[in-house]
Amino acid sequence: MSEKILIVDDEPTIRVALERLMTGRGYDVETVGSGEDAVELLQQERFHLVVTDLTLEPMSGMELLSWIQESHGGADEHRPPVIMITAYGSERTAVEALQKGAVDYLPKPFDNRELVLVVERALEEGRLRREVGHLRRAVDDRYRFHRLIGKSPAMLEVFERIRKVADTDLTVLIRGPSGTGKELVANALHYNSPRRRRPLVKVNCAAFSRELVESELFGHEQGAFTGATRARQGKFEQADGGTLFLDEIGDMPLETQAKVLRVLQEKTFERVGGNKTFTVDVRLVAATNQDLESRIADGQFRRDLFYRLNVVPVDLPPLKDRPEDVPLLIEHFLNAAAERLGRPQRPLHVDALRTLMAHEWLGNVRELEHAVEHAVALAGGQEIGTGDLPASVTACTKGQSSVGSVTSTDFKVAKQEAVDHFERTFICSALRRHGGNVTRAAEEMGMYRQHLQMKLSKLDIDPKTFR
Repeated sequence: MSEKILIVDDEPTIRVALERLMTGRGYDVETVGSGEDAVELLQQERFHLVVTDLTLEPMSGMELLSWIQESHGGADEHRPPVIMITAYGSERTAVEALQKGAVDYLPKPFDNRELVLVVERALEEGRLRREVGHLRRAVDDRYRFHRLIGKSPAMLEVFERIRKVADTDLTVLIRGPSGTGKELVANALHYNSPRRRRPLVKVNCAAFSRELVESELFGHEQGAFTGATRARQGKFEQADGGTLFLDEIGDMPLETQAKVLRVLQEKTFERVGGNKTFTVDVRLVAATNQDLESRIADGQFRRDLFYRLNVVPVDLPPLKDRPEDVPLLIEHFLNAAAERLGRPQRPLHVDALRTLMAHEWLGNVRELEHAVEHAVALAGGQEIGTGDLPASVTACTKGQSSVGSVTSTDFKVAKQEAVDHFERTFICSALRRHGGNVTRAAEEMGMYRQHLQMKLSKLDIDPKTFR
């Protein structure tokens, strides 16, 4: 079905010209000569775009814009974008229209090619708004398991694996890069298990020295070491009947690995400095972002412990490998951050959405969550814009967090890195201004289109991300 455009102008010649131009591009076009007629038609039919003259009477284009905004709601995905056509010298009023929600304006006389480009961008904005609305409704049980969110095949497989093993006592090893949500998987396993009413105890194995980690896990008796003024339970005792989550297990000392292996095999242990044997009923869930097979080869991790932990492996992919999950996560984090910070629910401007979608999330889901939280906290307008996002996200770079950063100490290599960074930033800015149109960006920069295409390939820039 072709997209529907409503043209509102009191000059018949302009209505006819715009209708021919837009129908020639394959759009379904309706035309009216007044704001009142436009309102009547908008109440009966749904349009994907409204192109209206500013100086209508008695209902002006500005009043029509306000009616559209109020009748559809500021964040409603069914609200059609509005393009204003203005007379020469009314730029100040046009800017006011932009502030009130119009997506763009064109002064008379306008160039047909420019009008087509503006219309295409406005229709794309409408499509993005509808997609965001669809995704907002889609963030339900179909794409959610506990607090995990995703619709990618990899995440749906994770959900299915958790469902299958949650009600067992099988040991689970969660693997994946930092920030992918390993702790959330541990939560989902525990709270969907028969042990849900018993404790879920968490230990970061990298947070303690070799001397303290055993006391943390197994507890100690009074006088076991300097400062041990009283006996203390360890995490295994605290988790009795429940689940013990050992995060960053790859950093656990070899000596401690042997004692954890014994608990897995025999369900017994002794406190540090004690002789009494304790028996516990604990389900163990472990997580790591390290290559345990390589650590085994290096003699840093016990092979027998690895096999005991890796009974049910759960692999979490980096965010770059599941881009279809990014819009779902953005919508979830927007709502969660607004509620947590006491901020109003503001929609995300399409340019900000484009920026978030184009960013390389080296910190994975955690970095995305922090970026959205930052934007929600700083936003002051009706929508969350690109300027509300962290600088590390808005910088048009890959793998760099600040403008002009270089990684090499070699002069020639560092110089080339700086040149590449400048070219990437300059080209991305031009593409962003022209909605990903390579031809127009090349014309603006004074380059041949073929030359720009070569640069895009070299710098691994996809112009589609700016459309």
